Amino acid sequence: MDFPRTLRERRTRRHLSQLDLALRAGTTQRHLSFIECGRSLPGRNMVVRLAESLELPLRERNELLLAAGYAPAYPESRLDDPVLAPVRTAIDHILRGHLPYPALVVDRGGDLIAANAAFDLITEGAAPDLLGPGTNVYRLALHPDGLAPRILNLAEWAHHILARLDHLQELRTELAGYVPELEPSAGLLGFAVPLRLQSSHGELRLMTTVTTFATAVDVTLAELKLEAFLPADPATAEALSAAAEPAAPAVTGQAPGNM
Repeated sequence: MDFPRTLRERRTRRHLSQLDLALRAGTTQRHLSFIECGRSLPGRNMVVRLAESLELPLRERNELLLAAGYAPAYPESRLDDPVLAPVRTAIDHILRGHLPYPALVVDRGGDLIAANAAFDLITEGAAPDLLGPGTNVYRLALHPDGLAPRILNLAEWAHHILARLDHLQELRTELAGYVPELEPSAGLLGFAVPLRLQSSHGELRLMTTVTTFATAVDVTLAELKLEAFLPADPATAEALSAAAEPAAPAVTGQAPGNM
């Protein structure tokens, strides 16, 4: 990559002026201007400070360092690496602790890493090739053989999914092709967009939360996302509890790998 151009693109994407970024990084606007014009080569520490000041994801910080001719600063471990054993244990505890409500962990591309047993209620009836560790949860959500036929507010939910995929343009284009005619309604949606899903226990109304490892300095760990589903009404809470009664509180699968 062309370092001056890359730095300039990252800065303008975040709507920062040269002065804003220079103040954040502890340098002068003149020095930053020289860097962006290619008249000055920044040291490694300056590149790290600029990347931190831009609040770039760890993967992009490594890319910026490589563009400047330096080695990456942040490791990218495999999830099955012994160093991440505490992470795997933490994920297992979180997934089990969220029962009887569904929860899953995905990587930056939306590929499934692990899910708890309650997630089976959401995926019931989906094609087998869309399920299991390593498959893509966004494709599962919008594919005609996935959840789409059972999602009662598919237009709103598809819009919600597609809005999260700006960094995955190829996947976004594929999924948009599954819902080309749908338009979200203009009515009041309430305090959050729920997933309204038909299930064997009746209609489920679910809201979602997304959690990340905030202090991660490993690329793999920083890109993991825990998505937890919560009942949006008492009827859904009762249905999820009823569905969980005969089920053992176990994690359904884990697919460690280099992401």
